[in-house]
Amino acid sequence: AEQANPIGKVLQMMSDLQAKILKEGEGAQKVYSEFAEWCEEQSKQLSFEIKTGKSEVADLKATIDQETATIGSLEARLEELASSVATDEADLKAATHIREKETIEFAAAEKELSETIDMLQRAIRIIEREMSSGASMLQLQRAGGLVQALTVLVEASKISSADAGQITALLQNSARGEDMDVGAPAGAVYESHSGNIVQTLTDLLEEAEDQLSAARNKETKDLHAFELLKQSLEDELKYANKEVDEAKSGIAAAGEKKSKAEGELGITSKGLSEDIKALGDLHHECMTKAEDFEAETKSRGE
Repeated sequence: AEQANPIGKVLQMMSDLQAKILKEGEGAQKVYSEFAEWCEEQSKQLSFEIKTGKSEVADLKATIDQETATIGSLEARLEELASSVATDEADLKAATHIREKETIEFAAAEKELSETIDMLQRAIRIIEREMSSGASMLQLQRAGGLVQALTVLVEASKISSADAGQITALLQNSARGEDMDVGAPAGAVYESHSGNIVQTLTDLLEEAEDQLSAARNKETKDLHAFELLKQSLEDELKYANKEVDEAKSGIAAAGEKKSKAEGELGITSKGLSEDIKALGDLHHECMTKAEDFEAETKSRGE
């Protein structure tokens, strides 16, 4: 019995050691289980963040592409508008220049025709008055031609030499159109113009009045046409310039959105890279711990 005691002690020691190893194994198992649970939770969290990050990166890249396309489209439209505005401005300038020239030409023609009408009206009044006088009528009847008839009136200080010259020029112009001989005797010339000089001058007066009326009508129509064209071009310029402002505002807004998205993309991409690295590190750490636990467990079993 005394010899059995040492063996009993050894057996007791072995039993105690086994119990200790089993207890340590239970503790290690608990620690590992908690660690494995932590690994799983961290893996899920990082995987979710990575998925979310990739989605955000895709959305941000789509936003950048969209705003880039918007900027390109608006810049192309600005070029078209710039060309349109330049054309309209050039057309308006050219039309205004033509209108100014037409106005000057009309004013000159109106002045000349008005003066001619005044001159003819004076001449008709004077000749009618002089022809009612026997002596004056006789002198006019004896004139060898229309120029001489006018010369008689000039010499008698009845009309000015300038008026006589203008009347002669008017008659010559009229004669060219009617194949008439201005140098013919006064009576013949008068007969070709409804029988007398008054009728001839009256015809010239009516012609001048018709020309003045036609010139004024043409000026009215030309002015109206110019005002319509001017209004149309000014409206086009107004709307084009408004669209230019809108396009510039659109470019600025798109540029701001693009810049903001690019900044967020940089931050999100950096965060995504860190999450991917963290997941890789986590996987390595958890695998290492698992291998160590497996080796320890095997060692305790031996």
